[in-house]
Amino acid sequence: MTTGTEQARIALDPFVTDLEGESARLRAAGPLAAVELPGGVPVWAVTRHAEAKALLTDPRLVKDINVWGAWQRGEIAPDWPLIGLANPGRSMLTVDGADHRRMRTLVAQALTPRRVEAMRERIEKLTQDLLDGLPGDEESVDLKAAFAYPLPMYVVADLMGIDEAELPRLKVLFEKFFSTQTPPAEVIATLTELAGIMAKTVAAKRAEPGDDLTSALILASEDGDHLTDEEIVSTLQLMVAAGHETTISLIVNAVVNLSTHPGQRAKVLAGEVDWSAVVEETLRWSTPTSHVLIRFATEDVQVGDKVLPAGDALIVSYAAIGRDENAHGPSAGEFDITRETQNRHISFGHGPHVCPGAALSRLEAGVALPALYGRFPDLDLAVPASELRNKPVVTQNDLFELPVRLNP
Repeated sequence: MTTGTEQARIALDPFVTDLEGESARLRAAGPLAAVELPGGVPVWAVTRHAEAKALLTDPRLVKDINVWGAWQRGEIAPDWPLIGLANPGRSMLTVDGADHRRMRTLVAQALTPRRVEAMRERIEKLTQDLLDGLPGDEESVDLKAAFAYPLPMYVVADLMGIDEAELPRLKVLFEKFFSTQTPPAEVIATLTELAGIMAKTVAAKRAEPGDDLTSALILASEDGDHLTDEEIVSTLQLMVAAGHETTISLIVNAVVNLSTHPGQRAKVLAGEVDWSAVVEETLRWSTPTSHVLIRFATEDVQVGDKVLPAGDALIVSYAAIGRDENAHGPSAGEFDITRETQNRHISFGHGPHVCPGAALSRLEAGVALPALYGRFPDLDLAVPASELRNKPVVTQNDLFELPVRLNP
């Protein structure tokens, strides 16, 4: 049995230069790996499918940052670049038990399957408008900037009732929010400005409610279980952050995967395999969320032959988990849209904190990808896949850009 003091820590690369290799090293370290986050912050990572499912439903792992020994001892700087992910304010992301059920219930009541399905027509219209705007006659187009980014941002703005005029500034702020390279002097200012935009949205919806999720949360909190303004603001920020980043990476990674696996692309274009299989296998094999921060152990927790000590922090390494051979067989390292285990991944989480926006993200990708390839069936990368560069975001499997030739 080993603890964090006995195992060499794997330092997560802040520039994400080799996520695949890093994930393999994490899996090789066992189901519980000692790692170091950028900034020299020691945590643990769960790296295997079965153990992750167990820990994600273990009540001894909580979201309350005050349980974290390093936080209590003042070892985590308030301007640590990832502080916005570790301590994002009071929302359903950061509470457990009855408080979590209260907040989660209100969000679930607002984000109903009917509301999600009602977004389909809007998503289809946005998709067609963006495709119409793509310059198909140019040698190379940044598909991320022109298509994969604006689609989920417009969708989440519609869903949450955010003024579209705020979107350019939100793009800048969220890039700083997720980046490991944000200068310390800008960390607090970024978090403050983000909260300010969300608070302005909440105030506007209190004054003039609409058919959006923010208005629904306000109305639900007034009619029944109460949400404070702080909780609504933090929930709004959480939903916007998760609601666009995951879907951007899902669309981008799916395009890369199909471009680098032309035989499988041919199968889906021929109708032999459904587009939903492309979405699910992309979620597993190149999951949009590399690592999710952060849970804290209220007591010692046995994981395999190691112990997660009380007061230590745990991250969930989905990039490693998605290729766990114990869950997906010896071919787990291969992209295969025909695999039987494709729906067994947990890339949207598991347990009480499973992502509430999973259905919307799947809907967006399920509309965007067939429409994109229906318009440009010969779409291909404009550069070798080896030249694609990851952004310095340890929590997201995200590229700087996606240069493609629409009509090669």
